[in-house]
Order: sequence, then structure tokens, then C-alpha cells
Amino acid sequence: MTLKRITNLPLKKILSRSLRNGGQFADLFYESRSGTSLVLENNRLEKVITGTDVGVGIRVIEEPHAFYAYTNIITEASLLSLSAQLSEMVKQNRPAPFVLPGPSPLESHRHSIRIPPDTVILEAKTVILEEANEAARSIDGRIRQVKVAYRDEEREIYTLNSLGEQGTERQIQTVFLVHTVASDGENLETGYELIGGMMGAEILEKEVHLNTAKTAAHRALMLLEAPHAPQGPMMVVLSSEAGGTMIHEAIGHGLEADLAQQGLSKYSGRMGEKVASPLITVVDNPTLKNQRGSYFIDDEGTPSRKTILVEKGVLISYMYDRLSAMKDKTHSTGNGRRQSYRHRPIPRMSNTYIEPGETDPHEILASLKTGLFVKKMGGGQVDTVNGDFVFEVSEAYKVENGKILHPVRGATLIGNGPRILTEIDLVGSDLGFAIGTCGKDGQGVPVSDAQPTLRIPSIIVGGRS
Repeated sequence: MTLKRITNLPLKKILSRSLRNGGQFADLFYESRSGTSLVLENNRLEKVITGTDVGVGIRVIEEPHAFYAYTNIITEASLLSLSAQLSEMVKQNRPAPFVLPGPSPLESHRHSIRIPPDTVILEAKTVILEEANEAARSIDGRIRQVKVAYRDEEREIYTLNSLGEQGTERQIQTVFLVHTVASDGENLETGYELIGGMMGAEILEKEVHLNTAKTAAHRALMLLEAPHAPQGPMMVVLSSEAGGTMIHEAIGHGLEADLAQQGLSKYSGRMGEKVASPLITVVDNPTLKNQRGSYFIDDEGTPSRKTILVEKGVLISYMYDRLSAMKDKTHSTGNGRRQSYRHRPIPRMSNTYIEPGETDPHEILASLKTGLFVKKMGGGQVDTVNGDFVFEVSEAYKVENGKILHPVRGATLIGNGPRILTEIDLVGSDLGFAIGTCGKDGQGVPVSDAQPTLRIPSIIVGGRS
């Protein structure tokens, strides 16, 4: 079904039916999603998936509750039936508090994509995976396993709500990753490299796929030869190349309004308080060009905007969707996101980062007398209630007197996010991004995170003595 067909349905009538028995707000979300996913492993193409999924979700808010239902049968009769079921769930047995106005002019948004993925034939995409596989294996005979994955996706959304606001956006995402395993007969180490964003097939021009594969292979081989990381409390410099994984996990989720409202965040009830070093300003910004977490409107139709969350160490805002904003009697920050039409919108991060400071990154590294220089972060776990975290480190180096000595393997960072943010004492003038898919409440959405080079005076490093 095309967007034109959904907008030709009597949507005002459908939303009105959902508010027949009460409700403060109702909205309708249409989504059409199509794409290609390829995985090459063990020197052969293991997975090829293409397809399209189309559906509609309808929501009624009777604060503090929200009622949500969805369908992929998109007809007037089906959507009227869905609205009637939602109306019965509200069970207020009173008229809707207002008559739905006519819709506002439809605003249509498209990201700048130079090579749409659907213009590249499947065979050409397969060749990219084969070339990356060969590039990784050709580095060294100790590369024993290589997995290469490619995914592109086109997503078109349309939103209409009971205030008469409507909007549409077309999004194209492309992601490419290489995962390698190196072995010397006794030890195994892995290397991983991921690229992507709100871009088309141009992301893989200029042999980027080959460079990505070589980076993953070299990382695995480097770790195979590296000594184990030292352990204990020490000074650590996080490179901007590490991306903002720690910021995303250690503070980002805690600033999502629903978690703060439920008391599931270390930052609950702390608006206006000092929560970080005065050198730290944390921002969520979906308006950035071509980043994986970028959008013009969120999945509730709210225009995107840059939101300053922590300004010079002081907490000044949470990330809100419409429902959480209603609860706090404020406005949505444009952070209402959902995995698909099958999911309700909830407050989510987009592109979250610490803004650059004024110190030259080279000066920060030179200031490290003895400690660890972290160049690439891995996965991790965080408790949003108390802020405690454990993060794996994919690439790190032992440093003495400001000089990098050698790589180390098996390092982890163990600490408390809120405490670490108050102790950061140097912030670099650079900014580096990482991408991923963020999970929350059973939903995954595309995000990016970033940070400048940071110096942490003391953090516990897990490793070996």
C-alpha cells in the first residue's frame, strides 16, 4: 500500500471513533518498511532476506494510561474496527473532550540520499560481501573466521493526531559490518568493525568495505599478540574514536523521561541539580545530517530538535515523548520513537553525545603519565537505577609518560556513570561517533552516540596483574 492510499481513507472519522468513549489524545501511525539483508559466513552466503512490511497503529491516551493496537490489514473497515476496540478499552463512557479539527497541511521530509540502495542489484551487493571476506582473510593465515553482513532499509512513515497535526518522512538506512576471529592454536580473539547511517549505497564507495574488513582483521590479530591488560584503579583516557557508548549507557537511558518518572533512574527528581563536571554538556540531537539516529519528525509526528540535557554539569531536561510530557505538564522533545507500527512509542535517544571542549586531544593523551588509552569500546551492561556499569574494551593501549607503549587485551571498565561524569577533568576539542541499535522494552531503534576525547582521573580496569 502506498502513502497516497492511506491518506485517501477517512482518517478523521477513524480517529474520532477511537475517542468516542473518551480520551485526551489519539494518533495514527502508518509505516511501510522494505529492505535487504545479506550475511556471508564461512566463505558462503548464508542469508538473503528481502521483503516489505506495511501496517498501521492507533493509540488513545487517557493520561496516565495509553491504549495501543495495530494491524496490517489497512482498509476503512479494519481501521474503524480497531478504533472501536480501543474506544471500548478506554471505558470512560463520556464524550470525547473535543471535536477533531481538519488536518494541517501535510509536511513531507526526505533525507539526502545519493545512491538509493534499491538501485543497486542484489548481485552487486553480494560481490561487496565476497570482496570484504577475501580482504579480511588475506591479511594473515591466523584469521580463521569471517562474518560479513550488509543491511539496507527504506522506511516511510505517516502520522496524524487528534490535534490535526500530520507529517510524513522517508528514511533510508544502510549498515555494513565485519566480524573476524583470529587464532594462534591456543588463543582466540575477535575483531569487529561497524559502519552505517542515514545514507544509501554511497557509504561503501572508495573501497570502504575493504578497509572495514581489514580494520576488523587487524584488530583481532593485534589482540592475539597483545599482553593482558593490567587491573586495578588507574587513569584512563577515552579516545573520541571510542564513540559515546559509555555516555549512552551510563547517562543516556537515565535521562529518558519514562524511566525518570518511574524512579528507575539515578537522575529521577534531580532537575536543576549538578550531575556532572562543569566541563560536561550532554545533548540529544536527531537533526544531525546522515547520522544513524537522525530524523525530521519522531514516530509521533513531533518535529525533531536539538535538546540540551545536561548543560555545564547541570541537569536541565529529560527526553520526552507525548505521554511522558503530559505527565510532567511539558512538551515533547521529539523523542517519541518505536521499532515499528507493531510497537507503541516511548522516549528514546537519537544521536546522543557530549559536546566538544577546548583541550587539544593530543595534550590529553600526553598528560597520561601511567594508565590506559581506550580507542574502541565494546558491549556492556548498566544499571539505570544506580548507574553502575561494566564495559568491555575492544581496543586499548598501555601508556607511560604520555607515550603509547603497546596494545592490551581483555580490558574492562568498571564504575559508576554518575560518579564518573562528575570526575572527568579534561574534555577534548574533537568528536567521534559510533552507531548501533538500542534496545529498550523489547524494542530496537537505530541510534548513534559520540564523545570527545575524555580523561577520567581514576576508574577500575578489569584485566590481569
